[in-house]
Amino acid sequence: MPRSVSKVVIPAAGLGTRFLPATKALPKEMLPVVDKPAIQYVVEEAVRAGIPDVLFVTGRNKNALENHFDRATELEAILTRKGDEQRLSKVAESTELANVHYVRQGDPRGLGHAVLRSRAHVGANSFAVLLGDDIIDERDPLLERLLQVHDERDACVVALMEVDPSQTHMYGIATVEKTEQPDVVRITGLVEKPQGGRAPSNLAIVGRYVLKPEIYPVLERTKPGRGGEIQLTDALLAMASDATTGGVFGVIFRGRRYDTGDRLDYIKANVQLAVEREDIGPGLRSWIKEFAATLED
Repeated sequence: MPRSVSKVVIPAAGLGTRFLPATKALPKEMLPVVDKPAIQYVVEEAVRAGIPDVLFVTGRNKNALENHFDRATELEAILTRKGDEQRLSKVAESTELANVHYVRQGDPRGLGHAVLRSRAHVGANSFAVLLGDDIIDERDPLLERLLQVHDERDACVVALMEVDPSQTHMYGIATVEKTEQPDVVRITGLVEKPQGGRAPSNLAIVGRYVLKPEIYPVLERTKPGRGGEIQLTDALLAMASDATTGGVFGVIFRGRRYDTGDRLDYIKANVQLAVEREDIGPGLRSWIKEFAATLED
């Protein structure tokens, strides 16, 4: 495993307004996907890639997230007295999963600002940024590939995925040049959520980044962009055009990704992951077939 990156940053300060009223008191990152909070899948991805040092950039009303990765001594004691070893191990799993740290974002000034808040923890080293809305199937390692390309090229690397042209307005979209590696491209342009029909391609950034520490001074001088926020894509665009930083590369991901960022995709993610489970998958697949047969065209 590449060892040049030893810290992961997970921005988690969003209000989750698309899921109201469910997120009125519960952080959107804690919404369950089957039987685990969405955020736990993301932390597990970091650990699988060999990076157990995780910094959450949080905001107000995120206590439930912090509690999830902390000890639940009273609950553990109850389960121990009951002899319920199976549930006890599940409770302890999130506690022992990673070395978790927290910093508050303060003013909600965009993803770029959230990443900038990680500077004191990360220091002068490269680091990974994982967004909580995207769950990457563990059978299709993506972060490991980003780390490998980062080490090979000494450059910032982002994950790209082909999306339907009708959806490009929902993502940061890249203009790219081919390299000698079929899944790696050099990024020459980036635009955040382009208006319909104006996207330069259908290659979208999908919430996984490996960044060099040089991104921090660039973010500091990046002016607010779309929505009055400091956009990470604007800082990456500046680095892409500066040869002294090594440029910015993209890894085109063609594996399984589950989007938990809006309501319909969140429901799809639950179903897609649940049907693969040995414990509930067979029963769910059977029910889906029966239910689908009752639907009118």
